[in-house]
Amino acid sequence: MKKKIKKIGVITSGGDAPGMNAAIRAVVRACSYYKIECVGAYRGYQGLIEGDFKPMTARDVSNIINCGGTILKSARSKDFRTKEGRKKAHEQLVKEGIDGLVLIGGDGTFTGGMIFNEEYNFPCIGIPGTIDNDIFGTNYTIGYDTALNTVVEVIDKIRDTASSHNRLFFVEVMGRDAGFIALNAGVGAGAEEILIPEENLGLERLLESLKRTKRSGKSSSIVVVSEGDKIGKNVFELADYVEENLKEYEVRVSVLGHMQRGGSPSCFDRVLASRLGVKAVELLLEGKTNLMVGLINEKVKTTNLDNAVKGRHEINKELLRVSDIMSI
Repeated sequence: MKKKIKKIGVITSGGDAPGMNAAIRAVVRACSYYKIECVGAYRGYQGLIEGDFKPMTARDVSNIINCGGTILKSARSKDFRTKEGRKKAHEQLVKEGIDGLVLIGGDGTFTGGMIFNEEYNFPCIGIPGTIDNDIFGTNYTIGYDTALNTVVEVIDKIRDTASSHNRLFFVEVMGRDAGFIALNAGVGAGAEEILIPEENLGLERLLESLKRTKRSGKSSSIVVVSEGDKIGKNVFELADYVEENLKEYEVRVSVLGHMQRGGSPSCFDRVLASRLGVKAVELLLEGKTNLMVGLINEKVKTTNLDNAVKGRHEINKELLRVSDIMSI
């Protein structure tokens, strides 16, 4: 017989993403709506181990839906990767009277939740919060849309400088293992080339493409590079190679870095976070566990956490074709 859920804990873990606060708000207010208690744990799994809890009511999450980052802070806990650390976390949860957890984060967060559920049969529901959009079981992760808009806005500004000085800019964006940001932002910002981990363009083909761009009359170009792209060791070596082989280009590099994670979440991310947060609470109340909530074809769906972590969210090949046509 499943234990009745009376108190739910919520954490944010791993890299922060715009919309995490909106998700926290949704979890807390859904708990309030269903008349159960909610507790936030600071600094993710480390907060569970240390018992760093704070009771949260509907009023505690007022005016955070528009804020980037996470009010519960985030961290990657080395201690939670050990059996001893997870044992301490379980003891703290039992002591606090918490009956289920909502985990807001990415694959590392969900992996921790799966192991914890397996060891202690502790109910866990995941909400995908990562700008990389690389989680299987959802079309969009919380923070991805905001990051895209941030990147497009920055590339628009870089293009002003590129065209003023007849320069070629390599713009590196986040995406160590997935090229979703690079591909979509590249198409949206009108980049001449897009380099992503899923497709190895090759150095010679890149050079030929840039030569063709120059012959077509373009005086400046933008190449968007996912940080996980396999062509060069890093974006700076790639830029040096192009400058050495294409003397007509003056090459510059811009690494956008962590600015992509910050800022006020877009309307899309706020709505997505609200929908997923409510569903996560409802699943726990229904006695469900070891699931992730996601958005598939505009409907909130669930995926087993194991599939969410091990599955592969495929890149949209149609966008690659559109990119090639648009760069002419």
